Amino acid sequence: MQQNNSTTEFILLGLTQDPMKKKMVFVMFFIFYLGTVVGNLLIVVTIKSSRTLGSPMYYFLFYLSLADSCFSTSTAPRLIVDSLSAKNAITYNECMTQVFALHFFGCMEVLVLILMAFDRYVAICKPLHYPAIMSRRVCTILIVLAWIGSFIHSIAQIILALRLPFCGPNLIDHYCCDLQPLLKLACMDTYVINLLLVSNSGAICLSSFVILMISYIVILHSLRNHSAEGRKKALSTCTSHIIVVIIFFGPCIFIYTRPPTTFPMDKMVAVFYTIGTPFLNPLIYTLRNAEVKNAMRKLWHIKITSASRR
Repeated sequence: MQQNNSTTEFILLGLTQDPMKKKMVFVMFFIFYLGTVVGNLLIVVTIKSSRTLGSPMYYFLFYLSLADSCFSTSTAPRLIVDSLSAKNAITYNECMTQVFALHFFGCMEVLVLILMAFDRYVAICKPLHYPAIMSRRVCTILIVLAWIGSFIHSIAQIILALRLPFCGPNLIDHYCCDLQPLLKLACMDTYVINLLLVSNSGAICLSSFVILMISYIVILHSLRNHSAEGRKKALSTCTSHIIVVIIFFGPCIFIYTRPPTTFPMDKMVAVFYTIGTPFLNPLIYTLRNAEVKNAMRKLWHIKITSASRR
């Protein structure tokens, strides 16, 4: 990576400088990260192994869980390791790589959530055309487009980051590298770059949230024409999706759609959507979904049975 500055490394200040609190951070976020990886990979394995979870909704859930695992991995391991370190240094190249990974998997999660909403819209509002519209070929094309869109978005973020010159302090008041905290260290007027950041990340977060909420309002409105049992099942699924949308997009909109100002709560808000949301998603989708729970029980029953026979 070409660097437009004299800075070769940054120091991440993390969530706290207090030694006792840093130990608490280590324990807490190690548990969160372990739960995130195990929970999401369990969903990935269950969907991949189960014949009953072959519908487009679970096809997209597979990629959402995959994106969640990678999204959390882009920030959580460094936060955990740095909580035990005295000097939390990150090289310039590592910092730029983290910016890329954070935005790539974050954008992937956004786009998959939109695809899941589209799938529910077609399933509930256009049930007769659902098999033709949401064929496996169409779903694959949509996921490929989501990967491409995520790559384009993250490349745009890297281009903005590489244009920032750093020639002074190298202390990042955050637990990870992102454009917002990096803008504070740049030796230039960052007004235009912040405007580009808002028009890119901010616009994606806000427009996606509006599209998703409108789509779910339309879906819930159309449930009036369904049977009581159909309404109950659709409402349960949509409620899970709406909860995920709100807890993910709320913090994102707060961080990326405002002028270049910082608040004391910024780091905790960032923790919520980079680590908290990926941890909560498996719980929301499994605890509220009987099909996923049944598939998990069958999968582990088969594993335990085959192991006992050996």
